[in-house]
Amino acid sequence: MRLLHTPSTDLTYDDCFFLPARSAVTSRFDVDLSSDDGTGTTIPLIAANMTAVSGRRMAEVMARRGGLAVLPQDLAPERLHSIIRSVKQRDHIVDHPLTLTVDGTLGQAADLLPKRPHGIVVVIDENRRPLGTISAEEIVGRDSFSPVGEVLSTDVPVLTPEDLDAAPAELHARIAATHHDAAIVVEAEADGGALRGVLTATSVLRSTIYRPAVDADGNLRVAVAVGINADVAARVAELVEVGADVIVLDTAHGHQDKMLEALRAARGVIGPRESTAVRLAAGNIVTAEGTRELIEAGADIVKVGVGPGAMCTTRMMTGVGRPQFSAVLECAAEARRLGGHVWADGGVRHPRDVALALAAGASNVMIGSWFAGTYESPGQMRTDEKGRRYKENFGMASKRAVSHRTAHEDAFARARKGLFEEGISTSRMFLAEGKGGVEDLLDEITAGVRSSCTYAGAGSTAEFRERAVIGLQGPAGYAEGRPVSSSWS
Repeated sequence: MRLLHTPSTDLTYDDCFFLPARSAVTSRFDVDLSSDDGTGTTIPLIAANMTAVSGRRMAEVMARRGGLAVLPQDLAPERLHSIIRSVKQRDHIVDHPLTLTVDGTLGQAADLLPKRPHGIVVVIDENRRPLGTISAEEIVGRDSFSPVGEVLSTDVPVLTPEDLDAAPAELHARIAATHHDAAIVVEAEADGGALRGVLTATSVLRSTIYRPAVDADGNLRVAVAVGINADVAARVAELVEVGADVIVLDTAHGHQDKMLEALRAARGVIGPRESTAVRLAAGNIVTAEGTRELIEAGADIVKVGVGPGAMCTTRMMTGVGRPQFSAVLECAAEARRLGGHVWADGGVRHPRDVALALAAGASNVMIGSWFAGTYESPGQMRTDEKGRRYKENFGMASKRAVSHRTAHEDAFARARKGLFEEGISTSRMFLAEGKGGVEDLLDEITAGVRSSCTYAGAGSTAEFRERAVIGLQGPAGYAEGRPVSSSWS
């Protein structure tokens, strides 16, 4: 990457723009977005380890499309183990279904529907064989206590494993011809014909564009955060045993003695870099010195970012932090010198920001709040006074998060910690009108990043880091590039 001018101050993503260059890349689909940090991601996107962002569903979908989700450290160990095992068993193409038996109610179906963008609940028998489906169409105007078995629809197509062997265009056409835009997938009749999942026409398209992030056994990858105040060695050993692919040692101030101790303990459990496929990430930091010390202590990847997140009040509360583009640029250069990598964590609000982070040297980009407003995030779907769908989001150093994290402590200790908070305890993250799935956001982000690469003449993220030319702009330059939705006269 080359800067046109030497900046006199540190830079945010808003301060930067790309210059186009001569390019031999003719299609954005020719661009390889795989990371080179050993995490196995085929798109450079990570769902952040926030309680309101990453859970079982987010981990499954992100890995299916080539990214990763980092499960938060606040989850109970038994729940973490359950989620990891579950994600490892998920299908690479077919979506995990929502199900009810015939005596389930329409009210229960209504509660389930907001958990999937495809909009159907599959009604099954005692052997998990599909009997039909329930959608909003069957629910509207009916008593919520009515059994689903009385009103289920049987017009959704059923696909067998043999049907899935058809050419993608043929399979897409078959599913798209239905008014649900979805099909039920079952196992072979010889295997009992049990429900396997749901496949949409759009999922067929995406399966030709994205490659799943899988481990050596062909199972979807998953990452887990561990707090540095935990028994790090024991927690890491448990998570590696159950199948975690990436361990993320996480604290707001990553450049501290306790982090270095935690890294050495974790590295001792995981083993030397050359002898294990498990990757060890740590953060957060914003300096070359912090990067160097964390890598020397055992980190493969360093998380960069203090204060740029939408839910974070650290900079306003403490004045501590650094504009994110400059932080990533400096830390990535130091990490490369040492054979390590960085993740850019926070400050991303548009696809352009992801592209800039990659150009600055990040191997992956972490996204939190942007992903919180999706079907796949763990929060409950809500509707505001204008009928807009949203989910609640909150910062991981907020009073709300601290209360969850310290629930096992005595009342006095909790009260003391409750006096101090850095982060927003509640905010509304609205789902995009007519969309709302994290896959919709992945489409938007990767389309933008792929196009950025083609403008630079880069066929991969590694080439993009080398070829990108970045200029600097003021607020007026940034405003000029924003679209307008109505007349300005």
